[in-house]
Amino acid sequence: MDERLTLEKRIAAEIASYDGRMAVYADDLRGNVIAIYPDEKFETASTVKTYILACLFDQVEKGNADLEGMLALKPEHMVEGSGVLCSLEPGLKLRVKDVATLMIIVSDNVATNMMIEYLGKDTVNKCIRKLGCRDTVLHNDIHFDRYRRLGTTTPRDYAGMFIRLAKKELISEAADEAMMSIFRKQHYNSMLTGAFPPYFLDCEDTGEEELISVASKSGSMDACRNDGGIITTPYGSYVLVMMHKEFSDSIYYPGHPATVFGAKVSRMILDQYLALEGRFYL
Repeated sequence: MDERLTLEKRIAAEIASYDGRMAVYADDLRGNVIAIYPDEKFETASTVKTYILACLFDQVEKGNADLEGMLALKPEHMVEGSGVLCSLEPGLKLRVKDVATLMIIVSDNVATNMMIEYLGKDTVNKCIRKLGCRDTVLHNDIHFDRYRRLGTTTPRDYAGMFIRLAKKELISEAADEAMMSIFRKQHYNSMLTGAFPPYFLDCEDTGEEELISVASKSGSMDACRNDGGIITTPYGSYVLVMMHKEFSDSIYYPGHPATVFGAKVSRMILDQYLALEGRFYL
C-alpha cells in the first residue's frame, strides 16, 4: 500500500458523492503537497480580491499608491452584493487602507470597484503576472448586469499567494505582515473552518488563547464556491485552497453542498496535520 496516497484517497472517497467538481491544493510548508486538479481554471469570484490587495501593497512599496490617501465613493462604484458600502451614499470619503480592509474582511464589492479604479485593471494584471500567477486574470470590475465573469484563477496560483505570504516572501516582510493582519479579520471562512472543533477557534468563550487561527479569503458566485488561506496551529501553519464548480445548485446558503463537502475535506487535512504534529505525511 502506498502510504503517501492515503490522504488523497480519503479525500477522493469523501467527495465521490459530491454533485460538483472540487479541486484542492494544500501545502504543509515542509515539503508535502496535496494537489487535486491544481491547474484547472475556475472563476475567482471574490478570491480575486486577494490579488488586488497584493497589488495595492506592491504599488505602495513602489511609491505609486498611498494607504493614507483618500478615495471618494462614486455612483459608478455602486453594486449590490456583499459588503456594507452599498448601503451608504456616494460622496463618502475613506482612506485607501480602509477601503482595502473592507474589500477583504466583509468582501465589499463596492470597495473592490473603488480599488480597481484606484489601481487600474492593467496594473492589477501586471502585478498578478509579476507575482508568478500565470493562469490568473482580473477580467472586469464588479457589475453583474454588465459582465458574467469577474476573474479566472487556478488552485495552484491562489495557494501560491498564501504560501509566499506565510513565508513573508510575497511583497516585503512589512507589507506581508500588514496583509496577514487584514486576512485574519476576514468574516467568511465557513468552508475552511466549518467542521473544526469550535473550542479551538473561540478564545472569547474559553478564556484561553486561540489554538487555531485562519487568515483567508473566500469567494462565491452562481458558478463557483472557493475558499483558501493559511491555517495556523500549535504545530505550525499550512496553506489550503479549495475550489468548486459544475454543481447543480446555484443558490447561495450556508448549507450548500460545496461548503459542506469543503468543510469535511478541510477537517480531514487538519486532523492529519495535527496527528503528525505539523506535517501531511511522515
